[in-house]
Amino acid sequence: MTPDIASLSRETIVAFIGSIFDRRGGEEYLGEPVNMGQHMLQGATIAEQNGQPEEIIVGALLHDIGHFTSEFGTFTMDDTEDRHHEDAGAEVLERFFPSVITDCVRYHVAAKRYLCATRPAYFERLSDASVHSLNLQGGPMSADEVAAFEKNPNIDQIIAVRYLDDAGKRPDMETPDYWHFAPMVQRMVDRHSAAVA
Repeated sequence: MTPDIASLSRETIVAFIGSIFDRRGGEEYLGEPVNMGQHMLQGATIAEQNGQPEEIIVGALLHDIGHFTSEFGTFTMDDTEDRHHEDAGAEVLERFFPSVITDCVRYHVAAKRYLCATRPAYFERLSDASVHSLNLQGGPMSADEVAAFEKNPNIDQIIAVRYLDDAGKRPDMETPDYWHFAPMVQRMVDRHSAAVA
């Protein structure tokens, strides 16, 4: 039994996210060689190993959480339209996390489109599933979309999380579990709570 999203609080959100990882982390990830939990944990682990700031680590850890919260279900290679998991995830998190975290969630798809438009070699790094979803998500950005995206004050963090998203697809990589990162997640929640108090 999962709690009603509206009933979540600063005190319960970190454990709730952990329960998602524990209950549903083993679900298939878009035809990739890792499951959903492994994918997000790999991104966070790579960020931690490279000494990235906590906001990048937590952004990478949570960027695909919308695959679990979206009423639209999960993406498959048979999909013919986008399911907007990035918006679903950000809408749940924005009550509890600083905007830099929710922007990393909300715009990690946009960042893929941005990088495909501005760094042509980036497209070559994408997996088949990521190319398929790119086509559903609108393809590379137009010049106007690029200009608008570059105005986001968190663009550097969003791009960093995007690269971690692409990196977190290694079937042989060992990672700690979600609870290793939970104190860091709580610090981000507390930071947001203090800022809005």
